[in-house]
Amino acid sequence: MIRPTTPEETDLLVTLTDETGVFKPHEVVALREVLDEYHESNREYGHRAVTYEEHGKPGGFAYFAPASMTDRTWYLYWIAVSKKIQAKGIGGKLLKYAEDEIRQANGRVLFIETSSLPHYDLTRKFYVKQGYDTSAVLKDYYSDGDDMVVFSKRMAT
Repeated sequence: MIRPTTPEETDLLVTLTDETGVFKPHEVVALREVLDEYHESNREYGHRAVTYEEHGKPGGFAYFAPASMTDRTWYLYWIAVSKKIQAKGIGGKLLKYAEDEIRQANGRVLFIETSSLPHYDLTRKFYVKQGYDTSAVLKDYYSDGDDMVVFSKRMAT
């Protein structure tokens, strides 16, 4: 089941994200801030946080929002699935849920940014498998040798 994320889940979702082994420590710290701000005020600006629940426990989540000063452009800021249940289609379900929500909000395009480092290979393959195009590569964006890879997918037809 996919449902709105609750404030009480913040600690668990931060731990789940950290345990994936993909995110840098400062990114995990930032996630806590993002979720706190979401619950405090960013919901009012159209931000969305959803949790995948399995057997009564959160197993993953996605965070997406409209991009300010654009015509119906959205960003997927976070998507993570517990390492214990990865590769079972849950990430795809979360992403499809986000896409459906964005379409219902009359979104035009969804952008996703990720790293070019080797341990993000599966992440990049996942986005391609889900029908995303590589729109840009910004060289050395995160650090020397760590490019930002930008994926996009049209939401409006």
